[in-house]
Amino acid sequence: MSTVETITQSIPETLSLRPAASEDNGADQQSRQEEPYRYAHLLPQFPRQEHFPPLTPFEHVDPGARALSHANPRSFLDGATSVIELTPNLGSEIQGINLATLDNIGRDQLALEVARRGVVAFRDQQDFIDRGPDFYLEWGRYFGRLHIHPTSGHPEGYPELHLVYRDANTTFNYELHDSITTTLWHSDVSYELQPPGLTTFFLLSQPTTGGDTLFTSQVSALKRLSPQFVAFLRTLKAVHSGVEQANYSRAGNRGGVVRREPVEHIHPVVRRHPVTGEEALYVNRQFTRRIVGLKREESEAILRLLYDHIDKSGDNQARVKWSPNTVVIWDNRVTAHSANVDYGELKQRRHGARIAPQAERPIPALDGLDLDK
Repeated sequence: MSTVETITQSIPETLSLRPAASEDNGADQQSRQEEPYRYAHLLPQFPRQEHFPPLTPFEHVDPGARALSHANPRSFLDGATSVIELTPNLGSEIQGINLATLDNIGRDQLALEVARRGVVAFRDQQDFIDRGPDFYLEWGRYFGRLHIHPTSGHPEGYPELHLVYRDANTTFNYELHDSITTTLWHSDVSYELQPPGLTTFFLLSQPTTGGDTLFTSQVSALKRLSPQFVAFLRTLKAVHSGVEQANYSRAGNRGGVVRREPVEHIHPVVRRHPVTGEEALYVNRQFTRRIVGLKREESEAILRLLYDHIDKSGDNQARVKWSPNTVVIWDNRVTAHSANVDYGELKQRRHGARIAPQAERPIPALDGLDLDK
């Protein structure tokens, strides 16, 4: 039996699922439950024989840099019917723009807008979502080399698409069941030498309520700190590790596969965005392990302070509430995010897809900081 069949059959016939907008037309709920799942071809697979070699360095050219020379770098928004800032410093919500039909100029401007706002939610994107996985790859490759996740599920034949999945009986999410909260701030796969930059995510199925995504601005978080402390942080670099994530899968969780051996890399604690020039904190609870050159207690004290600052600073955060056919794009270099798994008791499905083009190796905010020592 295939993974798709296994997941599909694990869903009770009486399970109430929220369909895509095109399916939510007022028809009888029971009749919708009996229909085949529209996105069954995008359910997660975990081929046991699938293995990939280590990632190799590449030169990344950020599309957003081209938009800096445009007379109006935001002209791709000219047809928008609504542009709302979620907070003064982080996040926007946009309606009236069809991402699927953006030309290269529009995509360049999109990259710059997301870099400046951190995260942007585009509503009413059924055209984008329904164009399917080949289009998703074409879209993502415009912004960088597509990352293949070492442990997560992907649709059959499309390892570049990272999937999150949870239903009444199955979870292929990374979850810490021994914690009192599901909040776990992170920057995606920050352990890679060249972590993702402009990241696209959307839900194919979602619970009737809950399952929001939380975002925080690492630019704003840095600005809250004293200049003297920031000057010190610029001199530091930290180890980011994928070992724990791989071990979680090897233990039989999340599909139980490791397609590429885990890596650890050293990144600056404060990085500079290659297009905007803004500086941002670059540490996160999930993958940052220690500060290089400091004794254990010193490293733990600084990281604990920074983690607590990120966790507790609601004035640096924004919350994206999902509605059908929403596509959310964020800059993984200057934001952190967390899933909000508050819908478990509803026994409903949440199925999402992420397109994660890699970007440059993090650039230290401090000129001359040597990351190879």
